[in-house]
Amino acid sequence: MYRFPQLSCSTSQLLQSFLRALGCISDQCSPCSVCHQSPHRHHHRLGKLGQVLHRSKRGWVWNQFFLHSDVDLGDGNIKYILSGEGAGTIFVIDDNTGNIHATKTLDREEQAQYTLTAQAVARDTNKPLEPPSEFIVKVQDINDNPPEFLHGPYYANVPEMSNVGTSVMQVTATDADDPTYGNSARLVYSILQGQPYFSVESQTGIIRTALPNMDREARQEYDVVIQAKDMGGHMGGLSGTTEVKITLTDVNDNPPKFPQSVYAMSVSEDRVPGEEVGRLKAKDPDLGDNGLVTYSLLDGDGMGVFELSTDSETREAVIKLKKHVDYETKRMYTLKVEGSNPHIDPRFMSWGPYKDEATIKISVEDADEPPVFVAPSYTFEVEENAPEGTVVGRVHAKDTDVANNPVRYMIPRYTDVEQFFNINSEDGLITTTRPMDRETQPWHNISVSATEIGHHQDTKVRVNIKIKDMNDNAPEFATNNEVLMCDTVAPGKMIETVSAVDKDEMAHRQHFTFSLAPEVAHNNNFSLKDNRDSTASIYVLRKGFSRLTQDVYFLPIEINDNGLPALSSTNTLTIRVCSCDSRDTILSCNVEPYVLPAGLSTGALIAILACIVILLAIVVLFVALRRQKKEPLIVFEEEDIRENIITYDDEGGGEEDTEAFDIATLQNPDGANGFLPRKDMKPELQCPLRPGMGHPAPNSVDVDDFIKTRIAEADCDPTAPPYDSIQIYGYEGRGSLAGSLSSLESVTTESDLDYDYLQSWGPRFRKLADLYGTKDCPLFDADEAEDS
Repeated sequence: MYRFPQLSCSTSQLLQSFLRALGCISDQCSPCSVCHQSPHRHHHRLGKLGQVLHRSKRGWVWNQFFLHSDVDLGDGNIKYILSGEGAGTIFVIDDNTGNIHATKTLDREEQAQYTLTAQAVARDTNKPLEPPSEFIVKVQDINDNPPEFLHGPYYANVPEMSNVGTSVMQVTATDADDPTYGNSARLVYSILQGQPYFSVESQTGIIRTALPNMDREARQEYDVVIQAKDMGGHMGGLSGTTEVKITLTDVNDNPPKFPQSVYAMSVSEDRVPGEEVGRLKAKDPDLGDNGLVTYSLLDGDGMGVFELSTDSETREAVIKLKKHVDYETKRMYTLKVEGSNPHIDPRFMSWGPYKDEATIKISVEDADEPPVFVAPSYTFEVEENAPEGTVVGRVHAKDTDVANNPVRYMIPRYTDVEQFFNINSEDGLITTTRPMDRETQPWHNISVSATEIGHHQDTKVRVNIKIKDMNDNAPEFATNNEVLMCDTVAPGKMIETVSAVDKDEMAHRQHFTFSLAPEVAHNNNFSLKDNRDSTASIYVLRKGFSRLTQDVYFLPIEINDNGLPALSSTNTLTIRVCSCDSRDTILSCNVEPYVLPAGLSTGALIAILACIVILLAIVVLFVALRRQKKEPLIVFEEEDIRENIITYDDEGGGEEDTEAFDIATLQNPDGANGFLPRKDMKPELQCPLRPGMGHPAPNSVDVDDFIKTRIAEADCDPTAPPYDSIQIYGYEGRGSLAGSLSSLESVTTESDLDYDYLQSWGPRFRKLADLYGTKDCPLFDADEAEDS
């Protein structure tokens, strides 16, 4: 059997020291509990140190880490074996003595107990000498783990202005030590940082507010440090800390406030409604909906002129122009604006009112405005066919500025493309430029522009001009359809009812009267009856109409209106004779027209055509005979020479013009184009050449002498070109008063006409007076040539 020997005091002290070295016990704790368990699950637990526990079947002798069997005689034949949790690694046994040793420090937080099995066997045969016995070694806790905050750091929110003691949040620390053994896991909470604003409950870790009326606008965030300490907070206990960031959330505890009590703004009088005038904003330090401010107009003389809106992004009050302002009418407006919180916290109602007011003074600035017409539009009337310059009407615009500058008027031509109207630029009087035709255009819509003198801004106004109708259009048939009449029609039968229309405006009392034209008033074929309702009926007077004799009748009808003045017109009604059956159903009609008065026969038509053909033949024969008749090129002596003078409008360019004529032709006209004999009658008189007037040298540059010689030869030489064929010369001679030269008949005629009156016409016509006043052939000298 096994037995446990009595331990001495020294042995007990040594065991306790050993257990402390193993970490099983602390200074404040009892040693580790060592339990013996038999195979039959009987446990023998040690009581006091040195107490011996007995059992009935076998007995072990234990001290805290000493094992001895009853069969062990001390001769070394017994070997002790240890197995189970940690055997051979954490726990080892001396197989000779049975002493058990721990190889390293035990940690209860890793494993709180170990189950071991001990057995004594024969050393030589390893046969069990006794049944195995199971032992449980429980590791007793010591305070070797500090408290830990597993979820830190922490973040918490609490409304501003909260009451004292308002719960913020709860923090919890954990301790790995055994909570059932001693005070190792008993924690106490305290606040290291965050006073005097917050406090913490020592047992629960709940953080609460410690000061009243904490204002977010003054300070929004707080950093709080919480400590957890074990051993109930006593000295020697371990501790751990965590940080808690506490944020004050906003509440509506601040009313809005305008930075200024009076705001000054200005607006120019040329601004249009809808434009922005200015902005203002009330400050509210609260956030979100708590700081939301709505604006409204309370009072002021500008309530109807200005309007207020809120900018959704900037939360500003925007003042806009609602109506036009006029510097000359009113120069200052006043508005009272209120800004208020729409969301008010009932807890802070006593802190109100949550609104503020401000005054806005808006001054109107003068601007260079365009003229303003006294009427938004004008409507005038002018009579149709009124003469040019008829007054249509007058428009008037004025300068509303203080300067009151004069205004000038004009009609933009794109509104009056055909320029029917003119306007006086100074007084705005509109007149016509031509007679108007209402039937062509009954209305004229133009614009008139008014501009200040010295300025570019203008204003336009619409002018509508109505053309009043005059009775200037004669009535006419409403339709121009042919009347189809059966050749078997009975006398007295009505064959058509005609009506009329008038391009002029039809008044309610306007009507038309009808009658046959005077030339057919007494015809034997048709008659007309005026129905006095602006229609007329056509009746047949006879019978026996034949398509072979005449198939179309043209009946002239005169239509009169009752306008002022009354107008009439003659319209022709076409009546076609058709073949009909016994039921007066039209079978066929001849479509060949005869444009004749009613009653004209076919024979008369043939006679007229024959006369026209004979007249055309006579005209053709006369023209042919005239074209074969030869006419003399030179007038006879009895003809008036003045009827054959040809005017030359083309003059040369002077001596510098070398392109107008060929000098070789002037020097030798016969050699240029061949000899051209005269076709006119040979003059009765010939003038002998003056001595010294021969042909000049071909290369002579004295054109003046050359021309004089040619003129003299042309006057006396019958073989020279015709007088009226002489060419135009660019050189006209020095000091010439005539302006140009031309050849005239040099010989006198036998005419009975008296040309003595030419002597009184002056020096320009002296040569003509000499030519026609004597029969002697003249000779030119230098002065006479220049005068001619």
